[in-house]
Amino acid sequence: METSHFIKNNPCKSVKSVSQHSVELLRFNTCGSVDDGKSTLIGRLLYDSKSIMEDQMEALERSADITGGGQVNLANLTDGLRAEREQGITIDVAYRFFATPKRKFIVADTPGHVQYTRNMVTGASTANLSIVLVDARHGVIEQTRRHSYISALLGIPHIVFAINKMDLVDWSEERFREIRDDIEDFLPKLDTFKDVKFLPLSALDGGNVVDPSEHTPWYEGPTLMGHLESVHIASDWNLNAFRFPVQWVNRPNNPTDKTLHDFRGFSGQIAGGIVKVGQEVLALPSGRNSTVKEIWTYDGQLEEAFSPQSVTLVLEDDLDISRGDMIVGTDSLPGHSADISARVCWMEQRPLQPGQKYFLKHGTQTVQAKVISLDSRINIQTYEPEPHPAELAMNDIGEVRLRTAKPLVFDGYTTNRLTGSIVLVEPSTNATAAAGMLRGPEKVYQPEYDDFMI
Repeated sequence: METSHFIKNNPCKSVKSVSQHSVELLRFNTCGSVDDGKSTLIGRLLYDSKSIMEDQMEALERSADITGGGQVNLANLTDGLRAEREQGITIDVAYRFFATPKRKFIVADTPGHVQYTRNMVTGASTANLSIVLVDARHGVIEQTRRHSYISALLGIPHIVFAINKMDLVDWSEERFREIRDDIEDFLPKLDTFKDVKFLPLSALDGGNVVDPSEHTPWYEGPTLMGHLESVHIASDWNLNAFRFPVQWVNRPNNPTDKTLHDFRGFSGQIAGGIVKVGQEVLALPSGRNSTVKEIWTYDGQLEEAFSPQSVTLVLEDDLDISRGDMIVGTDSLPGHSADISARVCWMEQRPLQPGQKYFLKHGTQTVQAKVISLDSRINIQTYEPEPHPAELAMNDIGEVRLRTAKPLVFDGYTTNRLTGSIVLVEPSTNATAAAGMLRGPEKVYQPEYDDFMI
């Protein structure tokens, strides 16, 4: 089969790959307490990097009357809801895309109010980097600790503590160092970040956001934009153990094209590791081995692919594989169990209690799950666990044990953020009830034990 002909009739065109020559994409979120300047900071980044379209600027000017005084409010670039503009707070997560010659960015502006902690979890769940804003006047408060903890819990590798509104404390180096010392006191309890950056800035006037501020001769670090453009994220993806949750079975079924008549591939996004043509793989839960015959992407055929590329795999053998199954490498096997432990961020108004049942989404599959026990709840002030609470209220974070209707093939969240994450869904409303991070498995899948079908 000629590659050029295959691309013309490519059944993988809806599954685009990550080009090795494309500009690197950084996903980041802003978080912190109410009125710390998160939305204004993103507006400043967009404005000073010349990433605002002319029609967006016109709409921004038209909306100036909502915030009073007829002045353009950069926060309105992300605070699109009228309730947000009237109250001056962020309620929902707002996503914005912008680019510089060095890198592309997707930024999530997340709410600061404790009532909307669940929205912060949603916006930060896919981030490479988290910006925690701290009002220089108020210093470290509960939401600073809460959002720092959630950023660590979600496995975000890079964190920036942006000490904002430095202009309101006369750009005091002493105040900046005082806040930095307060944060460094609790950072050892988190101990998950690859790198931590402290940065003094003023989102309102733009100091140290895109351009250096003349008021901080004592600060020798980069501007916020300089750091976002240069922070190393290439090694953030897990490239050690091959994981491929199957999203759909790719059968073109095109009667007019005889070359694709027998084509059968498995499409999805590589969640971890590297896969090569000729590599031996294992299909789970069937436990059958095969070898990778071909790797196809939107751009054509590859000899190897890696996380997070989206590909279609063709195997040498016709195995019974469907959506929700996982193809893995044979050198490093995942866990396999119906009894799992997870740390969850509870998002429902109805409290979480033992015995409740939910749908559990993991990778590309959905199974039924029952809450067996609540092992602990995190005290956000001390980061210490409170054992065996009666329930988890909305925005609480705690450790739970779950039993699923059939065993999951999974990794610990600290090993792989994609195969180690779950979502609990309320069956009656289909609303998201919790985001969960799985503990590492107590045992890995054992091919010699035919115990995977329960």
